[in-house]
Amino acid sequence: MIKSRKEYYLLILMLFLHLSIYAHNYQPSETFSDSTPNLHLNHYPLKNTQAKPISFFFPGAMLACGVWAINNNDLKKLDQGISNKLYFNNPHARTSIDDYLQYSPAAVAFGLNALGVKGEHKLVDAGIIYLMSNAIMSGAVISLKKTNPRLRPDKSSNNSFPSGHTATAFASAEFLLHEYIDVSPWIGIAGYGAAFLTGYLRVYNNKHWFSDVVAGAGIGVISTKLAYLIYNHVQPRLFKNSPRNTLILPAYQNGSFGVSLVKRLE
Repeated sequence: MIKSRKEYYLLILMLFLHLSIYAHNYQPSETFSDSTPNLHLNHYPLKNTQAKPISFFFPGAMLACGVWAINNNDLKKLDQGISNKLYFNNPHARTSIDDYLQYSPAAVAFGLNALGVKGEHKLVDAGIIYLMSNAIMSGAVISLKKTNPRLRPDKSSNNSFPSGHTATAFASAEFLLHEYIDVSPWIGIAGYGAAFLTGYLRVYNNKHWFSDVVAGAGIGVISTKLAYLIYNHVQPRLFKNSPRNTLILPAYQNGSFGVSLVKRLE
């Protein structure tokens, strides 16, 4: 049981450090010789990259810590103390960078793919996995917001828990990491940097409590891991003899949501 704020800080730091170490030390499930350059970046069938159960422990622990903080007085005080330091004691203008930064890791992944820097999966495969990840993540975030109403620090609404921006950012970061770990681990680390900054800005902007952000990060990572597990299991059955040259992705522009169509001509 956590008995002090210092211990809680240490626990969260350890969780975040683990994610960074995981990003740096992740090893692909297959190795390739120099005689087969780039084969591992875009081959078919898909690699067996299913996540091991232990890889869900730390993001799961982050989600559990966030849930625990909802009704724990000591952690509520910690949340309030962090908000006081970042906003109430130092009022400042809010930034909207986090509204866009949350999508940046995924944008980098698809951008690299479009530029010819191939990731683990082809564009259509990667797009389906990303959509699955977002579907899982959105379902979890919406459900928790409805079942655990929590007033935001700025008192604008009672859907503070968990942070949807942070969940989106970490889901995107895990997606970028998974797709481009074979190219360079630093690509994934940069994606996680953007995700951490998104979470920080949610507290800095007084839109979320710290524990909202911790839970959101856990949800995001778990959602993407689950998406890869599910897709790698069903893909051989669903697309065994089907050409995959068309992709529909969600789009956002000028305050409106829509869809975009990507078709690969061969």
